[in-house]
Amino acid sequence: MTAILRLESRKRLRASIVLVVVFVLLSALYFSMFPSVEEEMEELADAFPDFFFELFGIEALHTIEGFIAAEIYSFFWVVLVAIYFAYVGAGMIAKDVRERKMDLTLSNPVSRESVVLQKVSALWVPLVVLNTAVPLVVYVGALVIGESFDPVSLAMVHLLSIPYLLVCAGIGLLVSVLVDRPRSARATAISLVFVLWLVDGVSRLDPDFEWIGAVTPSRYYDETAILVHEEYALADAGLLLVTFLVLVAVAALVFARRDI
Repeated sequence: MTAILRLESRKRLRASIVLVVVFVLLSALYFSMFPSVEEEMEELADAFPDFFFELFGIEALHTIEGFIAAEIYSFFWVVLVAIYFAYVGAGMIAKDVRERKMDLTLSNPVSRESVVLQKVSALWVPLVVLNTAVPLVVYVGALVIGESFDPVSLAMVHLLSIPYLLVCAGIGLLVSVLVDRPRSARATAISLVFVLWLVDGVSRLDPDFEWIGAVTPSRYYDETAILVHEEYALADAGLLLVTFLVLVAVAALVFARRDI
């Protein structure tokens, strides 16, 4: 009953480790930079227009929390890792359908809904690996340069990112059951996640259009508020989690009624 889950889980391990290695290299670069640029950060911040900081949610660059939130989490985590989850989600069904593996899978006594749920459940691997290794790297990296993070805030920035990443995967999954070609499904899912993030950032620049960002998942995950201000938007995380469950339910329903 869990054969698909076990197989998919093993497939996710290698990519998760690669992402951790990339993050270690990025962290080493930025942590090595911070001591030399810390005193110049306020002057550097004044050199950029205000909309730049609003677009990327950047503040308190002269602190280790603000610096790492801006340089690592605001882009690597919120954009690149989210794109990875969308990419994975988009390949879950479309790839097997295209390669005729789904026919073999469904020839066994397993429902289509179970196939979807087991494939989605395999996301526990990247979620656990990334959200265990990355905060450890960040915490140790700060100590090495004589700085420190509040461990609770650091834990929360990762814990509250899980619903956000799951929504990105859910977007990819829904595209995966609607689009036959895996390349097209992945390209569509990646584009959707990136455009939604961009819409969120741009909509913040004008109060009259800020409401548009309410439909974007990144609006409900603010890494800077968590690290810099220790603000934990639990209700927003709950809303993202519900959104993910709805996306999975719709994807399972569409796949169950689909001809392959």
